[in-house]
Amino acid sequence: MNDSLRLDPAGPVLVVGGYGTVGSALTHHAAKEWPLLLTGRNPDRGNHLAGGNVAVRRWDLTQAEPFEAGVRAVIGTVNDPDDRVLRAAVGAGIPYVDVTRWTSRVTRALTLATLLRPQAPVLLSSGWMGGVTNIVAAALAQEVGDPEKIDVSIRYDTNDQAGADSVDFIDRLGLDFEVRKGGKAAVVSPLSETRWVDIAGHRTKVARLDTPEQFTLPLTLGAHSVATRIGFSSNSSTTALLAARAVGLFRWGSGERWSPVRRSLLYSPGSGGTAHVRVDVEGPGGSRTAVISDPKGQAHLTAVGGLLGLHEILRAGAQPGVSFPESAADPASQIAKLESYGVTILRS
Repeated sequence: MNDSLRLDPAGPVLVVGGYGTVGSALTHHAAKEWPLLLTGRNPDRGNHLAGGNVAVRRWDLTQAEPFEAGVRAVIGTVNDPDDRVLRAAVGAGIPYVDVTRWTSRVTRALTLATLLRPQAPVLLSSGWMGGVTNIVAAALAQEVGDPEKIDVSIRYDTNDQAGADSVDFIDRLGLDFEVRKGGKAAVVSPLSETRWVDIAGHRTKVARLDTPEQFTLPLTLGAHSVATRIGFSSNSSTTALLAARAVGLFRWGSGERWSPVRRSLLYSPGSGGTAHVRVDVEGPGGSRTAVISDPKGQAHLTAVGGLLGLHEILRAGAQPGVSFPESAADPASQIAKLESYGVTILRS
């Protein structure tokens, strides 16, 4: 691709996918702090956000048409399957955040960005909900010492206003993935190791899911075991997914032909719901639990995670190189910022 981004410290923050579900939520907050340039394949859909210090332009990542702009930072809120945005930003020495990658794409982005020798901060913040779970886990880990075990339990509200990208994980449910158990590599299957967990007062059945924090937290925090599980506000959705796994849908039905069937199991965005995530950390100093709740839903929680990422890469003294959200020097202060945007974090 011949995209040409250039660093302009006085320019706008480029929000790729800026008028999508997550991008719109991010724009609502970020426009109060910086000028913004929103891009996507159909700019007419973003006209309602334009005006003041917000501009909208076309950048279709699936087309060869090159894109040019001068910006102070870049944040990706849609999938970047060919690393087009990453290459353009890192190649130009522009601070960069991404909140949309699943684990295999995080590992590829990590490798690519390292090979490009970034001259600006590169924050791969694709842990569940824009890296919010990573930040909370890091804060709890500081309290218990070297974490031996981290468990993340997600309650996915099927009434939430979710973008199409939010259920991309369903296409990974036919693939086994590697995690750390007791400090050793282990391969697990999606939707396995089910258990019942209390999440914000809701008894929720949860099962294993491949998410990036299971890859990064052992590396950054030294956690011996990390597990992320997901359950649903609708018992029928949980039952349907587990039944689909039992009959092998996610393996024999993994191609494009069956994509509508797979996605119909979850993608039915409603009028709104609350995002809940429980994080449990155990270490030499005992155990800690935090329940993250966002009444504005998962898109807003992801957007807030991305907003914290922008603050991190644009802060004075930010160092060049690749990092993850849990690498922040003071995760407790990050939690305070989360709460300032309406996110509730209950500790026990």
